Amino acid sequence: MSDPAPAPAPIRSRSRNAPVGPSPFVVDAAPLPREKFADPMVTAKGEARARVPLTRLETVWFNTGTQCNLACATCYIESSPTNDALIYLSALDAARFLDEAQAIGTREIGFTGGEPFMNPAMVPMLEDALSRGFDALVLTNAMRPMRRHEAALLTLRDRFCSKLTLRVSLDHYSRAVHEAERGERSWIPALEGLRWLSGNEFSIAVAGRLLPGENEADARAAYAALFAREGIAIDALDPVRLVLFPEMDAGKDVAEITTDCWDILGKSPEQVMCATSRMVVHRKGEKAPRVAACTLIPYDPGFDLGDTLAEASGEIALNHPHCARFCVLGGASCSA
Repeated sequence: MSDPAPAPAPIRSRSRNAPVGPSPFVVDAAPLPREKFADPMVTAKGEARARVPLTRLETVWFNTGTQCNLACATCYIESSPTNDALIYLSALDAARFLDEAQAIGTREIGFTGGEPFMNPAMVPMLEDALSRGFDALVLTNAMRPMRRHEAALLTLRDRFCSKLTLRVSLDHYSRAVHEAERGERSWIPALEGLRWLSGNEFSIAVAGRLLPGENEADARAAYAALFAREGIAIDALDPVRLVLFPEMDAGKDVAEITTDCWDILGKSPEQVMCATSRMVVHRKGEKAPRVAACTLIPYDPGFDLGDTLAEASGEIALNHPHCARFCVLGGASCSA
């Protein structure tokens, strides 16, 4: 039996500085046939769909909410200044999952959004995670919402040093492309925030993207030149410190991943991020947060795994285009 149809995508508002044209980051492919990714057990061709067991829960992600100070041209989670499809996670709810993660030996807590620093409880949640001994990774655009918390972040840096890493979204090494995706007047504040983090010796990273046909080596060299010019202490050749993500588009065609694909591609289920991570989300209208299989698929009921991390320990069927394009074929992971 097929999983229920995915929930409709939330309606996203526009920010006043949102880009007006198409995204420069596009997936060049035909529309996705309706028969693909329709059954969690088999592909459209009737082949056994690949599944990923949880090997060890290394990273628990907290989605702090879908509200963001930006409304990018292509946001997989449809973040915007007013979209609350995922409502703000509370510090009390986060603590319940931190208790469970601590008991099972999780190493890392990740915070994503939206923009995490829009959530009023962000700093308390971050301090709670760090105080328990977790590594913490925060995905941020380093703009005004983060800058409001400079004093608190400096205190956390002094207390926890490299246990705290902030990964800044800088979509491209050029202002024109970055602002075509994120909107006018998004480039300078992001660079200023990144320079502030670097100058104050935080553990930092950058998340970027490749334009269609862009060579990764050339992109890393261009980012390196930008970092040198701006005095930003990041090694652009380090794939952990400069993460270049593949593009996603759930409406574009991509191969489904079968059990035979592991050998064909020379990969294994253990390399896919749902083998080691889960994400806590609080969907609007639900009484309490729940656990989703993946940071990339927060709305699809087929990837909802229950109320606790223990309930979420089962296998994941790779029954979504993001599973194929981003994780398996793209070889990407949101975790450090």
